[in-house]
Amino acid sequence: MTASERLLACNCFASRKAARLITKMYEDHLAGVGLTSTQFSILVYVDEVEAASMKDLAVTLAMERTSVIRALQPLARDGLVAIGPHAEDARRNVVRLTDAGRARLARAVPVWQAAQAEFELRFGTALAGQ
Repeated sequence: MTASERLLACNCFASRKAARLITKMYEDHLAGVGLTSTQFSILVYVDEVEAASMKDLAVTLAMERTSVIRALQPLARDGLVAIGPHAEDARRNVVRLTDAGRARLARAVPVWQAAQAEFELRFGTALAGQ
């Protein structure tokens, strides 16, 4: 078996390649509203919980804490999220959506829905539901 054949037979390679292609499709859609797929996920989650700790974001998004911080930096810079002390424990920082963040999220949801529809068209609704 050649190296190329081994690579093509590798489930890990196949799943990572599929993930990259799917992510690119979503990011192509979300680029129109100035968000990455990770940033969109952050905005959705923070909107739902109102104030999310870095640990909550890392666990929910299955990301390293440092990756969460890197993803938050442009959101904070652009005024879409505010990072500040927790109301009950000033030693902990939490992330909250700003009004600008809620407005950007409202613009992004229909774009995300279009990406969802494209995914389902390409791969079927049965696969999308799993």
